[in-house]
Amino acid sequence: MKKFAVVEIAGHQYWICENDELAVNNLKDKAGNKIKLEKVLLVANSKIEIGQPYLKGRVVEAQVVEHLKGDKVRVATYKAKSRYRRVKGFRSQLTKLKITKIN
Repeated sequence: MKKFAVVEIAGHQYWICENDELAVNNLKDKAGNKIKLEKVLLVANSKIEIGQPYLKGRVVEAQVVEHLKGDKVRVATYKAKSRYRRVKGFRSQLTKLKITKIN
């Protein structure tokens, strides 16, 4: 059985394994910093541990790889019969994490 965990990062839950890279909502840590994710909901290796809601003493270590922008989302608005049209764009700020260790 492959070792994996479910963690909560910035209000979202992620299913992760060691050496995974994932993009999460913007974190304030600088690129290259190592962080500890303490909101661990589930850990599975040879047996499954489930927290209520979090597991005490379990920590997932990750490293901030880079900060980047997500895909552009176009938002168009208009008002009928008045020739009013506007198009706005939005790109979310993301942080790429590399999971180094699940303790």
